[in-house]
Amino acid sequence: MSYDLWYWPNIQGRGEFVRLALEGAGIPYRDRAREDGAEALMRDLLARQGFKPFAPPYLVDGDFVIGQVAHILAWLSDRHGLGAGSLETDLQLIQLQLTITDVVAETHDVHHPVGADKYYHDQKPEALRAAASFRSARIPKYLGYFEAALGVNDGPFVLGKKWTPVDTSLFQLVEGLTYAFPRRMGALKAAYPRLYAMHGAVTEIDGIAAYLSSDRRIPFNEDGIFRHYPELDAE
Repeated sequence: MSYDLWYWPNIQGRGEFVRLALEGAGIPYRDRAREDGAEALMRDLLARQGFKPFAPPYLVDGDFVIGQVAHILAWLSDRHGLGAGSLETDLQLIQLQLTITDVVAETHDVHHPVGADKYYHDQKPEALRAAASFRSARIPKYLGYFEAALGVNDGPFVLGKKWTPVDTSLFQLVEGLTYAFPRRMGALKAAYPRLYAMHGAVTEIDGIAAYLSSDRRIPFNEDGIFRHYPELDAE
């Protein structure tokens, strides 16, 4: 069994949250656009019928197609035993995953506060204002929320000893925010010991360690969600 993951071939973006869960769990998949190109991705997406995905990433299993990061990860968790195994707790994990989706969207909007159809340099004054608010108010609010969630069980993961896609997603969130706002994240790091303990523990998962040291891990760049513009960062 091998899934087809469709996402843009040159950025981590939202697809990376799915990749990390697949890699950590050792689930076989093909990163199709990295193999066949962005044009193949667009052809595949446009050719789909019915309740097709709005945009990548989406995962294909035979005739079944599922989009939206939190939705994909919930489906993978159920199918591969990556969750808690109880409906109530799994729904709470989905709640955390959807909150990660929220902060990822807010991070993108820092450098594109006017519109995604305009270049960053066309909205730079607005981005400077958005970044100041995001750094001072939103990053600590989100990190504090996740720090508290990691305190519910004896760590290092959200469920305690067992990792889930929420943990790999939080790892990616910390990685992305650190790339985009290294000064701000450096100043905040000491305030969130559980979050950074979880981050370190994720790097020790066998599949994740192998992935991070491979060429399959696309470097961060200024075409993705997490972008480093020095003028948007401050302590």
